[in-house]
Amino acid sequence: MRHGLARVLSKAGLCSRTDATAWIRDGRVRVDGRIVRDPEYPIHDGMRRVSIDGLDPSPPQRHYLMLNKPRGLVTTARDERGRDTVYRCLDGAGLPWLAPVGRLDKASEGLLLFSNDPQWAAAILDPASGPDKTYHVQVDRLPDEALLSALRHGAGDGGEWLRAKSVVPLRSGGRNAWLEIVLDEGRNRQIRRLLEAFDVGVLRLVRVAIGGVPLGTLGKGQWRALDAHERDALARATPGVPSRGQR
Repeated sequence: MRHGLARVLSKAGLCSRTDATAWIRDGRVRVDGRIVRDPEYPIHDGMRRVSIDGLDPSPPQRHYLMLNKPRGLVTTARDERGRDTVYRCLDGAGLPWLAPVGRLDKASEGLLLFSNDPQWAAAILDPASGPDKTYHVQVDRLPDEALLSALRHGAGDGGEWLRAKSVVPLRSGGRNAWLEIVLDEGRNRQIRRLLEAFDVGVLRLVRVAIGGVPLGTLGKGQWRALDAHERDALARATPGVPSRGQR
């Protein structure tokens, strides 16, 4: 398949698409020994013909980690509006370029994965075969069985059908309640949009697990590497992605 040069560099796990574009425009990247300054220059055979600063780029060591994303950070490397991003939590760690595996919006919290392994990340995000995502959601009303059933059935919004795989009450207070909501697909702001369709407001939204990997006791704003069991558990949940021992 043919892809643009900036995308090829990014998908190799070497850098972000933005950084790749800057490298190319600065004349640091060659294809077949010739400097190319067009980020969309078509590449047919991956990294085989590409060099950076005159050197053949070696595949980076693969990293897999989880972050407990705090509320108020945006899931992007650079924000055009100057808002704090999730990369603030990784500052000073000495890590190579890592891309978020999926997103959490600014007002959401909890488990966010990062990796520079594009194949592993793409399979986790695959809507057909990727692992379920589990959320704890505080809502501004006390749900009855009719509402829970309606959330499982779903609702249309903007031409999309939004639904929850499962919805289970966790606890309730005088005027609000916590629900555990499991999604088996990933649409933009899916839980918030689904609840809004039934006039339910979200007070807090925390992702607590992806597949069989829980957030656990990881502190707010803290990160850690996935262990081999966690990484391979996610790989087993995504058919066709080899575990570490098969790489």
